[in-house]
Amino acid sequence: MKNGHTTREKAPAGRYALLDELRGLDLVSMMLYHACWDLVFLFDVNMRWYAGTPGRLWQQTICWVFILLSGFCAPFGRYMLRRGTVVFGAGAVVTLATLVFMPEGRAIFGVLTFLGAAMLLTGVLEPLLKKVMPAVGLAVSAVLFAVCYPVSLGWVGLGGWKLMLPQSLYANYFTAFFGFYPDWFYSTDYFGLLPWLFLFWAGVLPAQGGGPQTHGTAAPPGVPGAGLDGPALAFAVSAAPAGDLRRTFGRGSSFCIKGLTQPGSCGILSVVRRY
Repeated sequence: MKNGHTTREKAPAGRYALLDELRGLDLVSMMLYHACWDLVFLFDVNMRWYAGTPGRLWQQTICWVFILLSGFCAPFGRYMLRRGTVVFGAGAVVTLATLVFMPEGRAIFGVLTFLGAAMLLTGVLEPLLKKVMPAVGLAVSAVLFAVCYPVSLGWVGLGGWKLMLPQSLYANYFTAFFGFYPDWFYSTDYFGLLPWLFLFWAGVLPAQGGGPQTHGTAAPPGVPGAGLDGPALAFAVSAAPAGDLRRTFGRGSSFCIKGLTQPGSCGILSVVRRY
């Protein structure tokens, strides 16, 4: 409020409002998906569709959109290596927290760990990636993502071509980080570098061909919804200005929300269930 008139905060320079809104909608969808997961696996609510093809398609849509948009937005700021280190560190904190407080729902190599690693690799390879034509980079990344998508099943391929991978690749936690996890590996939130790095780059490479530069601006302090879930998230939604709601969830806080909502909801509901 200024001089008796309501004023709206000016959007950060160069930020695509549509990207914020798409990421915000994807995050809301993700939270609803996690809420269903809690109901099914913590409270034994019978939702057959969730464990079937509709639930699988819902989950994959959330992952694809979030990672693709995260890659597209990554080059818009500076200090890629610094930002990647922070996100990777946040992933390590989530992993440690789940191992200590709810090992049955441990999150090892989750989405934050992946995004941090992807940003670090992108930062290191940035001089080379910038030499790739955007259209070519998008096409090659999309094809490589499709080829590597079945890597968790022990093979790579596309169409009628199929190449079986040696089982020795699927050995331990180190190989799991790259996408080759052994049969005994378990994580409630897992994104190996393969195939997801290529989907991330499918967003990065077109963005490097031209776009706004935001000089590394992250989410402003006090953004509603950062790292919240359940009732607290509902309060944040109701408190946010209606016109800016989707953008609020789509800004830099998306990493926090995406990484913390599932462990947070699992922990809270586990306590509720126990007592």
